[in-house]
Amino acid sequence: MNARLLPFAGFVLVLALLGFGIWWSGHHDLREVPSPLIDKPAPAFALPVLDDPERIVSSKDLAGEPYLLNVFASWCFACRDEHPILMAEGKRLGIKLVGFNYKDEPADAKRWLAQYGNPYDIVIADFPGNVAIDFGVTGAPESFLVDANGVIRYKYISPITPTVIANELLPRIAAMQKGVR
Repeated sequence: MNARLLPFAGFVLVLALLGFGIWWSGHHDLREVPSPLIDKPAPAFALPVLDDPERIVSSKDLAGEPYLLNVFASWCFACRDEHPILMAEGKRLGIKLVGFNYKDEPADAKRWLAQYGNPYDIVIADFPGNVAIDFGVTGAPESFLVDANGVIRYKYISPITPTVIANELLPRIAAMQKGVR
């Protein structure tokens, strides 16, 4: 008799797990993937500038003022949705916008920026993707809000929208500038 109930119990367990997954995904924004780097120093890096590969920009060079590190690539279709928003509203952030070109041929990235415009204060290139691994980048676009002390305060996965700027980034930037976490 108990042997007959075992498959039924397994079926009920699978249904319960499926139901929990559906409930959980409906109550959580899947674009806000928890990052173990939040409230920790951003990984140290030294990367070439896209337009001037002889010039190296390091995390130390960016220290002292907050910035938004925006991971993009010419091969990224979602980046094409985000890019006009950055062009129109990037300056509204009031902080440095750092383009992080991810696993992209430099010529392709330059051509892409020439075609769509360049909203960035500086563009650094991580062709091999090694620094991206340190940041926990899973793809493009992703953005990291880094405070003046070099601490990551927020990570956003997906194209930035005007709503994200108004509801997520601007309040966090204002809090950082007031010294509040």
